[in-house]
Amino acid sequence: MKLALNKYIRATTLGVLTGSAMVVAGCTGDFEELNTSRTALTSITDAELPYVFSRAQQQSSYAAGTYQTAQNLFADLFAQYFATTTPNFQSDRYFMHPTWIDSHWNPVYTQVVPQLQILFEKLDKSTAQYALANIWWVFSFHRVTDYYGPIPYSEAGKLSTPIKYDSQEEIYNDFFKRLAEATELLKGKTSEKPYGTYDIVYGGDVNKWIKFANTLRLRLALRISKANPAKAKTEAEAAIAGGLLTEVADNAYMSKSLLGGDNNGLATISGWGEFRMSAAMESVLKGYEDPRIGIYFQPAFNTKSYEGLRNGLGPTELAVAANSNDNNSNIGERWIRNTGGGSAWDRQLAVKQDVMHTAEAYFLLAEAALNGWNTGTGTAQSFYEKGIQASMEGWGISGAQVTTYINSTKTPVAPGDQQQSPAMSNIPVKWGATEAVQREQIATQKWLALYPDGIEAWAEFRRTRLPKLYRVVNSVNTDVPTTAVVRRIPFLLQEKQNNGQAVEAAVQLLGGPDNAATPLWWDKN
Repeated sequence: MKLALNKYIRATTLGVLTGSAMVVAGCTGDFEELNTSRTALTSITDAELPYVFSRAQQQSSYAAGTYQTAQNLFADLFAQYFATTTPNFQSDRYFMHPTWIDSHWNPVYTQVVPQLQILFEKLDKSTAQYALANIWWVFSFHRVTDYYGPIPYSEAGKLSTPIKYDSQEEIYNDFFKRLAEATELLKGKTSEKPYGTYDIVYGGDVNKWIKFANTLRLRLALRISKANPAKAKTEAEAAIAGGLLTEVADNAYMSKSLLGGDNNGLATISGWGEFRMSAAMESVLKGYEDPRIGIYFQPAFNTKSYEGLRNGLGPTELAVAANSNDNNSNIGERWIRNTGGGSAWDRQLAVKQDVMHTAEAYFLLAEAALNGWNTGTGTAQSFYEKGIQASMEGWGISGAQVTTYINSTKTPVAPGDQQQSPAMSNIPVKWGATEAVQREQIATQKWLALYPDGIEAWAEFRRTRLPKLYRVVNSVNTDVPTTAVVRRIPFLLQEKQNNGQAVEAAVQLLGGPDNAATPLWWDKN
Protein backbone atom coordinates (compact mmCIF):
# COMPACT_ATOMS: atom_id res chain seq x y z
CA MET A 1 0.00 0.00 0.00
CA LYS A 2 1.31 3.43 -0.90
CA LEU A 3 1.30 6.01 1.87
CA ALA A 4 1.94 9.47 0.45
CA LEU A 5 1.85 11.03 3.90
CA ASN A 6 4.63 13.57 4.03
CA LYS A 7 2.27 16.55 4.11
CA TYR A 8 0.08 15.05 6.84
CA ILE A 9 0.64 16.79 9.30
CA ARG A 10 3.64 18.34 10.99
CA ALA A 11 3.29 20.50 14.06
CA THR A 12 5.36 23.19 12.40
CA THR A 13 2.71 23.37 9.69
CA LEU A 14 0.08 23.87 12.37
CA GLY A 15 1.98 26.84 13.68
CA VAL A 16 1.62 25.89 17.33
CA LEU A 17 5.22 25.53 18.42
CA THR A 18 4.97 28.39 20.85
CA GLY A 19 5.59 28.37 24.59
CA SER A 20 5.72 24.68 25.38
CA ALA A 21 7.24 23.70 22.08
CA MET A 22 6.39 20.04 22.31
CA VAL A 23 2.66 20.24 23.14
CA VAL A 24 0.26 20.23 20.21
CA ALA A 25 -3.35 19.20 20.49
CA GLY A 26 -6.38 19.88 22.45
CA CYS A 27 -8.73 21.45 24.83
CA THR A 28 -8.88 23.62 27.90
CA GLY A 29 -9.83 21.67 31.01
CA ASP A 30 -12.36 19.44 29.25
CA PHE A 31 -11.34 15.92 28.27
CA GLU A 32 -14.47 15.39 26.19
CA GLU A 33 -13.84 18.12 23.62
CA LEU A 34 -10.80 19.03 21.55
CA ASN A 35 -10.73 22.73 20.88
CA THR A 36 -8.41 22.58 17.90
CA SER A 37 -7.13 25.52 15.99
CA ARG A 38 -9.67 26.85 13.49
CA THR A 39 -6.83 28.14 11.32
CA ALA A 40 -4.91 24.90 10.98
CA LEU A 41 -4.89 23.23 7.58
CA THR A 42 -8.52 23.84 6.74
CA SER A 43 -7.79 22.58 3.24
CA ILE A 44 -7.82 18.96 4.41
CA THR A 45 -10.72 17.24 2.65
CA ASP A 46 -12.83 14.34 3.84
CA ALA A 47 -11.19 12.15 1.22
CA GLU A 48 -7.80 12.83 2.78
CA LEU A 49 -8.78 11.84 6.34
CA PRO A 50 -7.69 8.21 5.92
CA TYR A 51 -4.17 9.48 5.18
CA VAL A 52 -4.31 11.49 8.38
CA PHE A 53 -5.20 8.44 10.47
CA SER A 54 -2.38 6.46 8.86
CA ARG A 55 0.04 9.22 9.76
CA ALA A 56 -1.12 9.17 13.38
CA GLN A 57 -0.56 5.40 13.54
CA GLN A 58 2.76 5.54 11.77
CA GLN A 59 4.27 8.24 13.96
CA SER A 60 3.42 6.49 17.23
CA SER A 61 5.64 3.54 16.31
CA TYR A 62 8.97 5.39 16.63
CA ALA A 63 10.08 4.40 13.18
CA ALA A 64 13.65 4.39 11.97
CA GLY A 65 16.37 5.80 14.21
CA THR A 66 13.99 7.53 16.63
CA TYR A 67 13.23 4.09 18.04
CA GLN A 68 16.69 3.93 19.56
CA THR A 69 16.38 6.86 21.94
CA ALA A 70 12.59 6.63 22.32
CA GLN A 71 12.54 3.00 23.39
CA ASN A 72 15.65 0.88 22.99
CA LEU A 73 18.02 2.89 25.18
CA PHE A 74 15.48 3.18 27.99
CA ALA A 75 12.46 0.87 28.25
CA ASP A 76 14.02 -2.07 26.39
CA LEU A 77 17.00 -1.97 28.76
CA PHE A 78 14.98 -1.40 31.91
CA ALA A 79 12.80 -4.38 30.95
CA GLN A 80 16.06 -6.32 30.41
CA TYR A 81 15.20 -7.59 26.98
CA PHE A 82 18.58 -6.27 25.84
CA ALA A 83 21.80 -4.93 27.31
CA THR A 84 24.07 -2.36 25.70
CA THR A 85 27.50 -3.30 24.41
CA THR A 86 28.62 0.30 23.82
CA PRO A 87 30.48 2.01 26.69
CA ASN A 88 29.30 5.46 25.63
CA PHE A 89 25.63 4.59 26.17
CA GLN A 90 25.10 5.07 29.89
CA SER A 91 21.31 4.73 30.04
CA ASP A 92 21.90 1.03 30.81
CA ARG A 93 23.66 2.38 33.90
CA TYR A 94 20.63 4.55 34.72
CA PHE A 95 21.88 7.84 33.26
CA MET A 96 18.95 10.01 32.13
CA HIS A 97 20.41 11.62 29.03
CA PRO A 98 18.68 15.03 28.72
CA THR A 99 18.84 15.14 24.91
CA TRP A 100 17.56 11.57 24.48
CA ILE A 101 14.51 11.50 26.70
CA ASP A 102 12.51 13.82 24.45
CA SER A 103 12.48 11.20 21.65
CA HIS A 104 9.65 9.34 23.38
CA TRP A 105 7.71 12.55 23.98
CA ASN A 106 8.09 14.43 20.72
CA PRO A 107 6.50 12.10 18.15
CA VAL A 108 3.24 11.91 20.07
CA TYR A 109 2.92 15.63 20.70
CA THR A 110 4.27 16.93 17.41
CA GLN A 111 3.07 14.21 15.03
CA VAL A 112 0.39 11.91 16.42
CA VAL A 113 -1.81 14.44 18.20
CA PRO A 114 -2.10 16.96 15.34
CA GLN A 115 -3.42 14.20 13.07
CA LEU A 116 -5.95 13.07 15.65
CA GLN A 117 -7.01 16.66 16.26
CA ILE A 118 -7.91 17.05 12.63
CA LEU A 119 -10.00 13.89 12.79
CA PHE A 120 -11.77 15.00 15.97
CA GLU A 121 -12.55 18.37 14.38
CA LYS A 122 -13.76 17.09 11.05
CA LEU A 123 -15.52 13.83 11.95
CA ASP A 124 -18.92 13.39 13.49
CA LYS A 125 -18.71 11.80 16.94
CA SER A 126 -21.12 9.09 15.87
CA THR A 127 -18.76 7.67 13.25
CA ALA A 128 -16.54 4.61 13.49
CA GLN A 129 -13.65 6.74 12.28
CA TYR A 130 -14.04 8.99 15.33
CA ALA A 131 -14.07 5.96 17.62
CA LEU A 132 -10.84 4.59 16.12
CA ALA A 133 -9.18 7.97 16.54
CA ASN A 134 -10.13 7.90 20.23
CA ILE A 135 -8.71 4.40 20.69
CA TRP A 136 -5.45 5.45 19.08
CA TRP A 137 -5.35 8.56 21.27
CA VAL A 138 -5.45 6.34 24.36
CA PHE A 139 -2.91 3.87 22.99
CA SER A 140 -0.46 6.67 22.15
CA PHE A 141 -0.86 8.65 25.36
CA HIS A 142 -0.73 5.74 27.79
CA ARG A 143 2.81 5.04 26.63
CA VAL A 144 3.77 8.67 27.29
CA THR A 145 2.23 9.04 30.74
CA ASP A 146 3.73 5.70 31.80
CA TYR A 147 7.16 7.10 31.01
CA TYR A 148 6.92 10.46 32.75
CA GLY A 149 3.84 10.45 35.02
CA PRO A 150 1.87 13.72 34.88
CA ILE A 151 1.89 15.13 31.35
CA PRO A 152 0.08 17.81 29.32
CA TYR A 153 -3.17 16.13 28.40
CA SER A 154 -6.38 18.13 28.82
CA GLU A 155 -4.65 21.27 27.49
CA ALA A 156 -2.33 19.62 24.99
CA GLY A 157 -2.14 21.92 21.99
CA LYS A 158 -3.13 25.08 23.76
CA LEU A 159 -1.62 28.00 21.85
CA SER A 160 -0.20 29.81 24.86
CA THR A 161 1.67 29.05 28.06
CA PRO A 162 1.55 27.72 30.66
CA ILE A 163 0.13 24.44 29.40
CA LYS A 164 -0.87 22.49 32.46
CA TYR A 165 0.06 18.92 33.29
CA ASP A 166 -2.67 16.55 34.45
CA SER A 167 -2.30 13.89 37.10
CA GLN A 168 -2.05 10.28 36.02
CA GLU A 169 -5.26 9.48 37.85
CA GLU A 170 -7.18 12.08 35.82
CA ILE A 171 -5.57 10.89 32.61
CA TYR A 172 -6.38 7.25 33.29
CA ASN A 173 -9.99 8.14 34.09
CA ASP A 174 -10.24 9.76 30.68
CA PHE A 175 -8.61 6.72 29.04
CA PHE A 176 -11.33 4.48 30.43
CA LYS A 177 -14.07 6.89 29.37
CA ARG A 178 -12.79 7.12 25.81
CA LEU A 179 -12.37 3.36 25.43
CA ALA A 180 -15.83 2.65 26.85
CA GLU A 181 -17.47 5.14 24.51
CA ALA A 182 -15.50 3.94 21.49
CA THR A 183 -16.33 0.26 21.96
CA GLU A 184 -19.99 1.00 22.64
CA LEU A 185 -20.22 2.98 19.40
CA LEU A 186 -18.31 0.39 17.37
CA LYS A 187 -20.66 -2.41 18.38
CA GLY A 188 -23.17 -0.94 15.95
CA LYS A 189 -20.61 -0.44 13.17
CA THR A 190 -19.19 -3.93 12.68
CA SER A 191 -20.09 -4.06 9.00
CA GLU A 192 -18.13 -0.90 8.23
CA LYS A 193 -14.48 -0.54 7.21
CA PRO A 194 -13.35 2.78 8.72
CA TYR A 195 -10.27 4.15 6.93
CA GLY A 196 -10.08 0.94 4.87
CA THR A 197 -6.56 -0.07 3.91
CA TYR A 198 -5.20 3.19 5.27
CA ASP A 199 -5.68 1.72 8.72
CA ILE A 200 -2.22 0.16 8.82
CA VAL A 201 -2.97 -1.99 11.88
CA TYR A 202 -6.29 -3.75 11.22
CA GLY A 203 -7.33 -2.58 7.77
CA GLY A 204 -10.58 -1.15 9.12
CA ASP A 205 -11.72 -4.38 10.79
CA VAL A 206 -14.12 -3.04 13.43
CA ASN A 207 -14.46 -6.36 15.26
CA LYS A 208 -10.71 -6.49 15.83
CA TRP A 209 -10.64 -2.86 16.94
CA ILE A 210 -13.29 -3.63 19.57
CA LYS A 211 -11.16 -6.50 20.87
CA PHE A 212 -8.05 -4.34 20.80
CA ALA A 213 -9.74 -1.52 22.72
CA ASN A 214 -11.11 -3.87 25.35
CA THR A 215 -7.73 -5.55 25.80
CA LEU A 216 -6.11 -2.14 26.14
CA ARG A 217 -8.76 -1.26 28.74
CA LEU A 218 -7.97 -4.46 30.65
CA ARG A 219 -4.24 -3.68 30.46
CA LEU A 220 -4.85 -0.26 31.96
CA ALA A 221 -7.20 -1.66 34.60
CA LEU A 222 -4.52 -4.04 35.84
CA ARG A 223 -2.05 -1.16 35.76
CA ILE A 224 -4.04 0.77 38.38
CA SER A 225 -4.99 -2.29 40.43
CA LYS A 226 -2.86 -1.23 43.41
CA ALA A 227 -3.63 2.48 43.13
CA ASN A 228 -7.43 2.14 42.84
CA PRO A 229 -8.53 -1.49 43.27
CA ALA A 230 -12.26 -0.80 43.02
CA LYS A 231 -11.93 1.20 39.80
CA ALA A 232 -9.58 -1.41 38.39
CA LYS A 233 -12.06 -4.22 39.04
CA THR A 234 -14.95 -2.30 37.49
CA GLU A 235 -13.01 -1.39 34.35
CA ALA A 236 -11.49 -4.85 34.00
CA GLU A 237 -14.81 -6.66 34.23
CA ALA A 238 -16.40 -4.29 31.72
CA ALA A 239 -13.49 -4.84 29.32
CA ILE A 240 -13.71 -8.61 29.68
CA ALA A 241 -17.46 -8.60 29.11
CA GLY A 242 -16.95 -6.53 25.96
CA GLY A 243 -14.67 -9.14 24.36
CA LEU A 244 -10.88 -9.34 24.20
CA LEU A 245 -8.30 -10.48 21.69
CA THR A 246 -8.78 -14.25 21.54
CA GLU A 247 -7.13 -15.64 18.40
CA VAL A 248 -3.63 -15.35 17.00
CA ALA A 249 -5.27 -13.73 13.98
CA ASP A 250 -6.21 -10.85 16.31
CA ASN A 251 -2.55 -9.94 16.89
CA ALA A 252 -2.02 -6.25 16.14
CA TYR A 253 0.89 -5.37 13.87
CA MET A 254 1.70 -2.16 12.06
CA SER A 255 2.64 -2.33 8.40
CA LYS A 256 5.79 -0.46 7.44
CA SER A 257 5.85 1.17 4.03
CA LEU A 258 9.53 2.31 3.93
CA LEU A 259 8.37 5.58 2.37
CA GLY A 260 9.89 8.55 4.11
CA GLY A 261 11.99 6.33 6.37
CA ASP A 262 8.98 4.44 7.74
CA ASN A 263 11.11 1.44 8.68
CA ASN A 264 10.64 -1.05 11.47
CA GLY A 265 12.42 0.74 14.29
CA LEU A 266 13.94 -2.32 15.93
CA ALA A 267 15.19 -3.67 12.62
CA THR A 268 16.67 -0.27 11.79
CA ILE A 269 18.89 -0.14 14.86
CA SER A 270 19.68 -3.86 15.00
CA GLY A 271 22.65 -3.59 12.67
CA TRP A 272 24.39 -0.81 14.54
CA GLY A 273 26.16 -3.17 16.95
CA GLU A 274 25.10 -1.39 20.13
CA PHE A 275 23.02 -3.96 22.03
CA ARG A 276 22.64 -7.70 22.45
CA MET A 277 20.55 -10.24 24.39
CA SER A 278 20.40 -9.65 28.13
CA ALA A 279 21.55 -12.16 30.72
CA ALA A 280 17.98 -12.22 32.05
CA MET A 281 16.65 -13.38 28.70
CA GLU A 282 19.43 -15.93 28.40
CA SER A 283 18.73 -17.36 31.86
CA VAL A 284 15.03 -17.83 31.23
CA LEU A 285 15.00 -18.84 27.56
CA LYS A 286 17.83 -21.34 27.97
CA GLY A 287 16.58 -22.72 31.25
CA TYR A 288 13.09 -23.34 29.95
CA GLU A 289 14.48 -24.66 26.66
CA ASP A 290 12.07 -22.18 25.17
CA PRO A 291 11.55 -22.75 21.43
CA ARG A 292 11.17 -19.00 20.94
CA ILE A 293 14.86 -18.44 21.68
CA GLY A 294 15.82 -19.00 18.04
CA ILE A 295 13.13 -16.56 16.90
CA TYR A 296 13.84 -13.81 19.39
CA PHE A 297 17.63 -14.09 19.02
CA GLN A 298 20.41 -15.60 16.91
CA PRO A 299 23.46 -17.54 18.07
CA ALA A 300 26.47 -15.35 18.76
CA PHE A 301 28.75 -15.18 15.75
CA ASN A 302 31.85 -16.50 17.53
CA THR A 303 30.37 -19.04 19.93
CA LYS A 304 27.48 -20.33 17.77
CA SER A 305 25.43 -20.44 20.99
CA TYR A 306 22.89 -18.14 22.58
CA GLU A 307 24.64 -15.72 24.89
CA GLY A 308 23.62 -12.64 26.82
CA LEU A 309 25.24 -10.10 29.08
CA ARG A 310 24.27 -8.31 32.26
CA ASN A 311 22.72 -4.87 32.18
CA GLY A 312 24.74 -1.94 33.45
CA LEU A 313 28.21 -3.07 32.44
CA GLY A 314 30.79 -0.27 32.53
CA PRO A 315 33.63 0.46 30.10
CA THR A 316 36.00 -1.95 31.85
CA GLU A 317 33.56 -4.85 31.75
CA LEU A 318 32.58 -4.09 28.15
CA ALA A 319 36.23 -4.28 27.13
CA VAL A 320 36.22 -7.97 28.06
CA ALA A 321 35.96 -10.16 24.95
CA ALA A 322 33.09 -12.22 26.40
CA ASN A 323 30.97 -9.08 26.45
CA SER A 324 31.59 -8.09 22.84
CA ASN A 325 29.01 -8.09 20.07
CA ASP A 326 30.44 -11.14 18.33
CA ASN A 327 30.28 -13.17 21.54
CA ASN A 328 26.66 -12.33 22.30
CA SER A 329 23.34 -12.83 20.53
CA ASN A 330 21.77 -10.27 18.25
CA ILE A 331 18.00 -10.23 17.78
CA GLY A 332 16.33 -12.75 15.49
CA GLU A 333 16.21 -13.09 11.74
CA ARG A 334 12.74 -11.56 11.66
CA TRP A 335 14.54 -8.23 12.10
CA ILE A 336 18.10 -8.85 10.88
CA ARG A 337 20.01 -11.66 9.20
CA ASN A 338 23.66 -12.52 9.52
CA THR A 339 25.12 -12.85 6.05
CA GLY A 340 28.39 -14.52 6.89
CA GLY A 341 30.48 -12.21 9.03
CA GLY A 342 30.50 -10.74 12.48
CA SER A 343 29.49 -7.35 11.13
CA ALA A 344 27.74 -8.47 7.94
CA TRP A 345 24.01 -8.05 8.52
CA ASP A 346 20.94 -7.65 6.34
CA ARG A 347 18.28 -5.65 8.18
CA GLN A 348 14.62 -6.49 7.51
CA LEU A 349 13.40 -2.92 7.49
CA ALA A 350 9.91 -3.63 6.14
CA VAL A 351 8.91 -6.22 8.74
CA LYS A 352 5.68 -5.33 10.53
CA GLN A 353 6.04 -3.67 13.91
CA ASP A 354 4.47 -5.37 16.93
CA VAL A 355 1.62 -3.41 18.56
CA MET A 356 -0.23 -5.90 20.79
CA HIS A 357 -0.34 -9.69 20.95
CA THR A 358 -3.35 -11.82 21.84
CA ALA A 359 -1.23 -13.72 24.36
CA GLU A 360 -1.24 -10.64 26.58
CA ALA A 361 -5.02 -10.78 26.91
CA TYR A 362 -4.83 -14.27 28.39
CA PHE A 363 -2.12 -13.34 30.89
CA LEU A 364 -4.17 -10.33 31.94
CA LEU A 365 -7.14 -12.64 32.42
CA ALA A 366 -5.01 -15.01 34.48
CA GLU A 367 -4.00 -12.23 36.84
CA ALA A 368 -7.56 -10.91 36.99
CA ALA A 369 -8.76 -14.37 37.96
CA LEU A 370 -6.22 -14.53 40.79
CA ASN A 371 -7.53 -11.16 41.93
CA GLY A 372 -10.98 -12.69 42.28
CA TRP A 373 -12.49 -10.60 39.50
CA ASN A 374 -15.24 -11.90 37.22
CA THR A 375 -13.41 -13.29 34.19
CA GLY A 376 -16.24 -15.43 32.81
CA THR A 377 -15.47 -19.00 31.88
CA GLY A 378 -11.94 -20.08 32.72
CA THR A 379 -9.44 -20.25 35.55
CA ALA A 380 -6.15 -18.54 36.23
CA GLN A 381 -4.37 -21.72 35.16
CA SER A 382 -6.35 -22.17 31.94
CA PHE A 383 -5.81 -18.53 30.95
CA TYR A 384 -2.10 -18.82 31.77
CA GLU A 385 -1.72 -21.89 29.57
CA LYS A 386 -3.74 -20.30 26.75
CA GLY A 387 -1.45 -17.29 26.95
CA ILE A 388 1.61 -19.48 26.44
CA GLN A 389 -0.07 -21.28 23.57
CA ALA A 390 -1.13 -18.02 21.89
CA SER A 391 2.39 -16.61 22.16
CA MET A 392 3.97 -19.74 20.76
CA GLU A 393 1.50 -19.98 17.89
CA GLY A 394 2.01 -16.30 17.11
CA TRP A 395 5.67 -17.10 16.47
CA GLY A 396 4.83 -20.21 14.42
CA ILE A 397 5.28 -22.86 17.15
CA SER A 398 2.52 -25.39 17.75
CA GLY A 399 1.70 -28.99 18.64
CA ALA A 400 3.78 -31.17 20.93
CA GLN A 401 6.40 -28.47 21.48
CA VAL A 402 3.82 -26.26 23.15
CA THR A 403 2.35 -29.05 25.27
CA THR A 404 5.79 -30.13 26.45
CA TYR A 405 6.69 -26.56 27.32
CA ILE A 406 3.49 -25.92 29.32
CA ASN A 407 4.11 -29.05 31.41
CA SER A 408 7.83 -28.48 31.86
CA THR A 409 9.39 -28.41 35.32
CA LYS A 410 12.64 -26.94 33.98
CA THR A 411 13.75 -23.68 35.58
CA PRO A 412 15.95 -20.74 34.57
CA VAL A 413 19.69 -21.39 34.53
CA ALA A 414 22.78 -19.42 35.44
CA PRO A 415 23.88 -17.59 32.29
CA GLY A 416 27.57 -18.36 32.84
CA ASP A 417 28.62 -14.74 32.43
CA GLN A 418 31.55 -12.69 33.66
CA GLN A 419 29.64 -11.73 36.81
CA GLN A 420 28.91 -15.39 37.64
CA SER A 421 25.23 -14.50 37.83
CA PRO A 422 22.89 -17.05 39.39
CA ALA A 423 19.74 -18.25 37.68
CA MET A 424 17.26 -15.39 37.47
CA SER A 425 14.59 -17.38 39.34
CA ASN A 426 13.67 -20.92 40.34
CA ILE A 427 10.11 -21.17 39.04
CA PRO A 428 9.12 -23.72 36.37
CA VAL A 429 6.71 -23.19 33.50
CA LYS A 430 4.28 -25.80 34.86
CA TRP A 431 1.54 -24.15 36.90
CA GLY A 432 2.58 -23.75 40.52
CA ALA A 433 0.89 -24.63 43.78
CA THR A 434 0.96 -21.25 45.54
CA GLU A 435 -0.40 -17.87 44.57
CA ALA A 436 3.03 -16.23 44.90
CA VAL A 437 4.54 -18.68 42.44
CA GLN A 438 1.55 -18.37 40.12
CA ARG A 439 1.83 -14.57 40.00
CA GLU A 440 5.53 -14.82 39.21
CA GLN A 441 4.82 -17.39 36.50
CA ILE A 442 2.15 -15.21 34.90
CA ALA A 443 4.44 -12.17 34.96
CA THR A 444 7.41 -14.10 33.60
CA GLN A 445 5.51 -15.67 30.74
CA LYS A 446 3.86 -12.33 29.94
CA TRP A 447 7.32 -10.73 29.90
CA LEU A 448 8.39 -13.33 27.34
CA ALA A 449 5.18 -12.89 25.33
CA LEU A 450 5.36 -9.09 25.23
CA TYR A 451 8.76 -9.23 23.50
CA PRO A 452 9.93 -7.02 21.83
CA ASP A 453 7.64 -4.39 23.39
CA GLY A 454 9.97 -3.10 26.09
CA ILE A 455 7.71 -0.12 26.81
CA GLU A 456 4.90 -2.34 28.07
CA ALA A 457 7.27 -4.84 29.68
CA TRP A 458 8.99 -2.09 31.69
CA ALA A 459 5.65 -0.66 32.83
CA GLU A 460 4.52 -4.09 34.02
CA PHE A 461 7.81 -4.72 35.80
CA ARG A 462 7.44 -1.47 37.71
CA ARG A 463 3.88 -2.39 38.66
CA THR A 464 4.57 -5.96 39.78
CA ARG A 465 8.38 -6.12 40.29
CA LEU A 466 8.13 -9.34 38.31
CA PRO A 467 9.87 -11.17 36.76
CA LYS A 468 12.76 -11.02 39.21
CA LEU A 469 15.21 -9.23 36.97
CA TYR A 470 18.89 -8.88 37.81
CA ARG A 471 20.28 -5.77 39.43
CA VAL A 472 22.32 -3.62 37.09
CA VAL A 473 26.04 -4.09 37.56
CA ASN A 474 26.80 -0.36 37.73
CA SER A 475 24.74 2.80 38.18
CA VAL A 476 25.97 6.32 37.40
CA ASN A 477 22.74 7.83 38.76
CA THR A 478 23.02 8.83 42.41
CA ASP A 479 19.22 8.81 42.72
CA VAL A 480 18.98 5.18 41.60
CA PRO A 481 21.66 2.88 43.03
CA THR A 482 22.21 -0.66 41.76
CA THR A 483 19.90 -1.93 44.51
CA ALA A 484 16.98 0.05 43.04
CA VAL A 485 15.25 0.37 39.68
CA VAL A 486 14.32 3.31 37.46
CA ARG A 487 10.74 4.28 38.28
CA ARG A 488 10.14 6.97 35.62
CA ILE A 489 11.79 9.30 33.10
CA PRO A 490 12.33 12.90 34.33
CA PHE A 491 10.52 15.82 32.74
CA LEU A 492 12.09 17.34 29.63
CA LEU A 493 14.65 20.12 29.86
CA GLN A 494 12.92 21.99 27.03
CA GLU A 495 9.64 21.80 28.92
CA LYS A 496 11.30 23.25 32.01
CA GLN A 497 12.67 26.06 29.87
CA ASN A 498 9.51 26.81 27.88
CA ASN A 499 6.70 25.69 30.18
CA GLY A 500 8.41 26.00 33.54
CA GLN A 501 5.42 27.10 35.62
CA ALA A 502 3.43 24.06 34.54
CA VAL A 503 6.35 21.71 35.15
CA GLU A 504 6.75 23.04 38.68
CA ALA A 505 3.08 22.29 39.32
CA ALA A 506 3.52 18.86 37.76
CA VAL A 507 6.22 18.00 40.29
CA GLN A 508 3.63 18.57 43.00
CA LEU A 509 1.30 16.16 41.20
CA LEU A 510 4.15 13.69 41.00
CA GLY A 511 4.46 13.68 44.76
CA GLY A 512 8.23 13.48 44.80
CA PRO A 513 11.39 14.88 43.21
CA ASP A 514 11.59 15.11 39.43
CA ASN A 515 14.06 12.27 39.12
CA ALA A 516 14.19 8.65 38.04
CA ALA A 517 13.60 7.33 41.57
CA THR A 518 10.12 8.80 42.12
CA PRO A 519 7.35 6.25 41.48
CA LEU A 520 4.37 6.91 39.25
CA TRP A 521 0.85 7.09 40.69
CA TRP A 522 0.08 3.44 39.95
CA ASP A 523 3.50 2.14 41.09
CA LYS A 524 2.89 1.21 44.74
CA ASN A 525 6.01 -0.89 45.31
